[in-house]
Amino acid sequence: MHFTPTSSSWINQVECWFGFITDELIRRGNHQSVQALEADIRTWAKGWNEDPKPFIWTKPAELIRESIGRLLTRISGAGH
Repeated sequence: MHFTPTSSSWINQVECWFGFITDELIRRGNHQSVQALEADIRTWAKGWNEDPKPFIWTKPAELIRESIGRLLTRISGAGH
């Protein structure tokens, strides 16, 4: 088991990527079997990798720092 904090940016990117798969493929698709779904996901991922686009964070650094500051204030002295 590995603990990953909720603020870990890499896991947030993975969640975004799976969100794209869900929105663009799974919800719109009609898959007759698990094997068909798997094949469609592999095809979708191949297409994604042929034309990759970086994830762009839209939250300014100052807002992120303020949010972290609020979290640190809230958990300070909480016995963790």
